[in-house]
Amino acid sequence: MRAPIGHFDHATPAPDCLDELTRPVADAVRAWQGSVPAEQFVYVDTDPEWADTATFVEHYGRELLEQSANCVVVAGKRGGETMLAACVVLSTTRVDVNGVVRRQLGARKASFASMDTATGESGMEYGGITPVGLPADWPVLVDSAVVDLPYVLVGSGRRRGKLLLPGKAFAELPGAVVLEGLGVA
Repeated sequence: MRAPIGHFDHATPAPDCLDELTRPVADAVRAWQGSVPAEQFVYVDTDPEWADTATFVEHYGRELLEQSANCVVVAGKRGGETMLAACVVLSTTRVDVNGVVRRQLGARKASFASMDTATGESGMEYGGITPVGLPADWPVLVDSAVVDLPYVLVGSGRRRGKLLLPGKAFAELPGAVVLEGLGVA
């Protein structure tokens, strides 16, 4: 199969290669019930050596810079309680942690979660965290610009490999909240 975006040697419908994904991601693909069929989720094999954005787009296609999203884990704190959330923004932007995220979570303070927390709580590898398969109690905050794209490149749960998802699928992820201005230039 040919990937809908980018120039990849191997592209496979994600339900056909669940063994390439971490357990939480594979379980989420297997259980997917959104309006976008899971067969439209595409797994592409990528070399972790080229994971840096500049190197990645040089190797797999410059157009991917405008069609890629980052998923970062944020910790919101209020009254001694900590809530984790995932934030999905285009790779050309950064997450508005102290504005949009903090207000959405009703937190007094918000910051990026530590690597140990992000990987330990998600069950995914650092540098490959994806919004697909996150814990059910996490809000998944998605910038509206991500939802508007036909296809978006995002992590697969591992540093090796990526997922290509139709943008509208991000709005259907468990716990998804689509927000204007989550990603800022």
